[in-house]
Amino acid sequence: MKKKTKLVIREWVESLVVAFILAMIIRIFIVQAFKIPTSSMEPTLMRGDRILVNKFIYRFKEPERWDIVVFKYPLNPKKDFIKRLAAKEGEKVTIINGRVFIDNKMVDNPYLSEYYSNQGDYGRENLKINIPKDNLFALGDNSFNSKDSRYWGFVPRKNLIGKAFLIYWPLNRIKILNK
Repeated sequence: MKKKTKLVIREWVESLVVAFILAMIIRIFIVQAFKIPTSSMEPTLMRGDRILVNKFIYRFKEPERWDIVVFKYPLNPKKDFIKRLAAKEGEKVTIINGRVFIDNKMVDNPYLSEYYSNQGDYGRENLKINIPKDNLFALGDNSFNSKDSRYWGFVPRKNLIGKAFLIYWPLNRIKILNK
């Protein structure tokens, strides 16, 4: 009887260790859950939403304009931020009369606020911002409540964690996040 109990306990411990290792591999390399702490991405993401982020997608393809990306905050890499990718290296961003222009063309993006406020050092009216090599320019959907690239500048490409793809909580907001 003792031998059988030890065998059962050993099987349970082995199963738990394997499950833990698999969970860590998935979290570190594949998918990670995040909670939205602010209103900077409203109405797309609401404060308190819980999302899943694909952490391996950008190993195989380049980020695209308007992807919702999670990244390490450039001024404090211990913090994770979520914003919408507005411009990539080599592009030029300008905000004129509340409209976002990329390479002198007004962008048509239903996700950004109708009026994008000219706030921050990088968001001044008519300021042409050249996105340096290996950097991105990220904006929150909620212009007046978003501290984004207009304030702190560029997101180094190496700071990208992944692309948000699903709201899984609360239940009434479950949906796949397209651009």
